[in-house]
Amino acid sequence: MSEEMRNAAENESLAEEIEKAIQVTEDYGEEQIQVLEGLEAVRKRPGMYIGSTDVRGLHHLVYEIVDNSIDEALAGFCRNIEVTLYKDGSVSVQDDGRGFPVGIHPKTGRPAVEVCLTVLHAGGKFGGGGYKVSGGLHGVGASVVNALSRHLEVTVYQDGKIYRQEYERGKYLYDLKVIGETDRTGTTIRFWPDIKAENNPEGIFEEGASFEFSTLKTRLREMAYLNKGVRIVFRDERGEEPVEKDYCFQGGLREYVSHINRNKGALLPEEPIYTEGLKDGILVEVAMQYNDSYQDNIYSFANNIATPDGGTHLTGFNTALTRAINDYGRKYKFLKDSDANLKGDDVRESLTAIVSIKMEDPQFESQTKSKLGSGQVRGVVDTLVTEELSTYLEEHPPVGKAILERCVNAARAREAARKAREATRRKTVLESASLPGKLADCSERDPAKCEIFMVEGDSAGGSAKGGRDSKFQAILPLRGKILNVEKVRLDRALSNAEIRAMITAFGCGIGEEFDESKLRYHRIVCMTDADVDGAHIRILLLTFFYRYMRPLVEKGYVYAAMPPLYKVTKGKFERYVYDDDELQRVLDEIGREPKPEIQRYKGLGEMSSQQLWDTTMNPETRMMMRITPDDAMEADQLFTLLMGEEVEPRKQFIQENSDLVKDLDV
Repeated sequence: MSEEMRNAAENESLAEEIEKAIQVTEDYGEEQIQVLEGLEAVRKRPGMYIGSTDVRGLHHLVYEIVDNSIDEALAGFCRNIEVTLYKDGSVSVQDDGRGFPVGIHPKTGRPAVEVCLTVLHAGGKFGGGGYKVSGGLHGVGASVVNALSRHLEVTVYQDGKIYRQEYERGKYLYDLKVIGETDRTGTTIRFWPDIKAENNPEGIFEEGASFEFSTLKTRLREMAYLNKGVRIVFRDERGEEPVEKDYCFQGGLREYVSHINRNKGALLPEEPIYTEGLKDGILVEVAMQYNDSYQDNIYSFANNIATPDGGTHLTGFNTALTRAINDYGRKYKFLKDSDANLKGDDVRESLTAIVSIKMEDPQFESQTKSKLGSGQVRGVVDTLVTEELSTYLEEHPPVGKAILERCVNAARAREAARKAREATRRKTVLESASLPGKLADCSERDPAKCEIFMVEGDSAGGSAKGGRDSKFQAILPLRGKILNVEKVRLDRALSNAEIRAMITAFGCGIGEEFDESKLRYHRIVCMTDADVDGAHIRILLLTFFYRYMRPLVEKGYVYAAMPPLYKVTKGKFERYVYDDDELQRVLDEIGREPKPEIQRYKGLGEMSSQQLWDTTMNPETRMMMRITPDDAMEADQLFTLLMGEEVEPRKQFIQENSDLVKDLDV
């Protein structure tokens, strides 16, 4: 047989196998566990496997074990997952799946569960037939967690027996043994992460690292949305009173979109548009709904792994969305013969959508799995979404009309914004005449060395200009509060003089024309007063950056200055203090008698230029907070909550978090 014929036969065989989709055999035993290599490198280079050894890497351990349980759910054998945080720093993940195989592995002569937990790249996800669809680290997850835990215990419920084995830093302490009888199936893994401490200097994770309830809650809720019908119970037993969250969403992605849009008004009171289909072994789920905002929020996943950089599944969705809406608009004369087709930005404005695909062996374009590269997915998603969305629009004329009117208005606003942007563009970096007149620029031309401070008011601007190092620090004074861009389209935002001044000064463009290579400052600093009014100005600036210049935030170019709130003087003692808690500590330290002098700064303008330099602008002594969105979806919802049209959710948020405000100027 020729090589070409052999490849064709293999491809045909694979296609038949994939066509079975998510269905897998009941047989999940020791013969399905494929051993590829050892485990030694994990403790030496943990960052290669979990990204970092800070709190993010710590949470990654939980995700890996949960992913194993979710894989069992995808295979059709698990419906319930329980995650528990304990006071001793450990965490357990329990499921009701088939349970780790406990038979003797034919190649190693050891129990298969032990092999899974002690050998890297040993698992049921490497062609042994154990799983068709899987996420996580593709089989290294459990062993990596074991390697990075000072202690781990696994309990398997299988064939009427309860099996137990314990490990220390990846090495088993005793042979797998039977400890009881049971009528259930599943696996429980409890592990104690190897965290550095005085009594554990060789630990892997940073000293003081601990699990954050809110972070885990967000991820576990997301997994429940992405896997409809799977119940995930999350308990935190570390406090005085246990806290429990119970997530189970029969509506899956439909409910997820509704959750994201909960503080936004839906375009029409219709349920989110939903489609689910299987083609060429690829399961596609899409839910979408237009709302009354002016931003699009489209999230994509491949085998439950978030793909923030998109990929072929998102490309297929965008193509289908644009085609279906244009076709509908032409057919029913919302678009005249002389009108140009709507563009992708037009049809995506105001849209919240989730695109989720599940397939065997997805190909990602990077180690971080942030972008899906599997070529066949694009056509599958395109075809399924085009068919379903076209049918939906035909069957729901009021929704179709509302969507088309919204998209046509978006196209008109986009054209108006294009014309407005022309006024903000700089011809070249050297033509300083095109810069805002109130900008006090710096002399340095290497953006990596340059920083720009946005300050409110002439008084603060004067102090900042007088105190700065003009070689690398630029000052842009702003007049009053900028426009709240959460409530307006880009064309309206560009009518605001302060926003135009920032865009022109930064030099990198905005929206679809954003060009990072043209950014003139790699540190963009919001320097506002240390009071509620200053915080309001800062959140207005951050809303603008996040909505229309998001890469600035995502890539860490945006900072918040941290000016002092007080200056404490007692004799020769002098110290700047940044909040009320620190003030009390300083007063306890120096003694309250005789009474020290406390100067309260109501604004940056009350500081001399030298004081502003010493406390807030000098790189040697200042403190600054880098603004980054750890979770884009949570960030979007928070901006909507704080800056959007809906008043009641914001009122509730303020009431629930009022204890965080310790010093309110009224």
